[in-house]
Amino acid sequence: MPASRLGRDYHLLWSAAVSSRFGDALRTPALALLAATLTRDPRLIAAVTVAAQVPPLLFGLLGGVYADRWDRRRTMALVDGVRAAVVAALAVAVAVDRAGLGMLLLVAFLLATLGTLFDAASFALLPSVVPPDALPRANGRLQAGTAVAGGLVGAPVAGAAFAAAPALPFALDAVTFALAATLVLALTPPTPSPRSCTFRPDKPHEKPRTKGHNCKIAGRETGRETGAGVLWVGVRWLRGDRTLWRVTLLSAASNLAISGLMAIVVLHALEVLRVPPAGYGLFMATAIVGGLAGALVAGRLASRFGTLPVLRAVLAAQTVALAGFALARHAVPAGLALAVFAAGTSVWNSLWAAYGQQRVPATLLGRVGAAQRMVGLLTAPIGAAVAGLVAGAYGTVPVAGAAAGTFAVVTVAAWRVLRGARPEPESDPLPAPTFSAPRASE
Repeated sequence: MPASRLGRDYHLLWSAAVSSRFGDALRTPALALLAATLTRDPRLIAAVTVAAQVPPLLFGLLGGVYADRWDRRRTMALVDGVRAAVVAALAVAVAVDRAGLGMLLLVAFLLATLGTLFDAASFALLPSVVPPDALPRANGRLQAGTAVAGGLVGAPVAGAAFAAAPALPFALDAVTFALAATLVLALTPPTPSPRSCTFRPDKPHEKPRTKGHNCKIAGRETGRETGAGVLWVGVRWLRGDRTLWRVTLLSAASNLAISGLMAIVVLHALEVLRVPPAGYGLFMATAIVGGLAGALVAGRLASRFGTLPVLRAVLAAQTVALAGFALARHAVPAGLALAVFAAGTSVWNSLWAAYGQQRVPATLLGRVGAAQRMVGLLTAPIGAAVAGLVAGAYGTVPVAGAAAGTFAVVTVAAWRVLRGARPEPESDPLPAPTFSAPRASE
């Protein structure tokens, strides 16, 4: 059967995501460079990075709640508008030489906090923009567009822009946020519907029943739920889906390995692979190219072989690639292994996102997606810290080997989970999401 067209709204959403990612690629290295001009204390410079990593862990679930309760289109536009104002203020402060380290920490924290809401709303909005059978292709093209904007275009431009004027990358970032907000507002507004759903987290695939005006979970009305309980609705639903929950836990384990490897990859490349400092950027560009290639073919692979078989094959290929990287002692085979691993990561991210978007009820996409991201991110700081300690004591080779071994264990476990998983549904489990303004009591 011919594949469904992605349509105007998808291309607007894609353009907004690519614009925003390009701005991120300008701002992130510029923040590090600006911090280095203010202090040479590595602890203070690292604090800027930490300030951007903490908010998803603190506010990720809360972002999912409001992504489900508010109009997702307007939420994304509002968040990008506020982020444009924050970065524009930083650009002005840098231009007049008033930006201090405290301001950089505050800006990094604010942008990451707003990003938790934006990411949850974006993940939840996509299934209402494209047909279910087009989700793998839609996610793959998003991955490809953001990879090009962030890695192949944004990263080189960032250094040149900062060298020309330290305030320039931040000013450009503000423009990209404003452009993204405008594009999102141009999306077709959702059609309100009085219907809602009733379903149970212990029976996540039971056909929902429309009833009343609130979406209920196991007899509890999420529209009226208050306090800490509302934060855990997404986690409860996720735990009720055996496949999604187990793979989420396994993803956290794989992120432990990947985060640890990425923390020491620069030292491994310079000291073990003998990559000259001037060639490090080219060496890491292999990962960008591999990721782009994987994103472009993800949808085609899913259409031809099915989502679950492709996911299992990708895990096997990534395990072999990571083992090859750990064993390599020359830049060329290591770069090729890194490219294969990055390609597999793009395919996995694209297809796994589509798989979840088809299984999760539309009214819970924001919360369940936020829960998945939070659980996955919990292990990243631990992996980086442990890798640094091990590399300091024994070198980077044991870290690379441990990362490959950990990923191999995750692959074996994930194969068993995915083999018993249900195929992705042919249609959306719920009607298109509806939105309503939050009440004061919420």
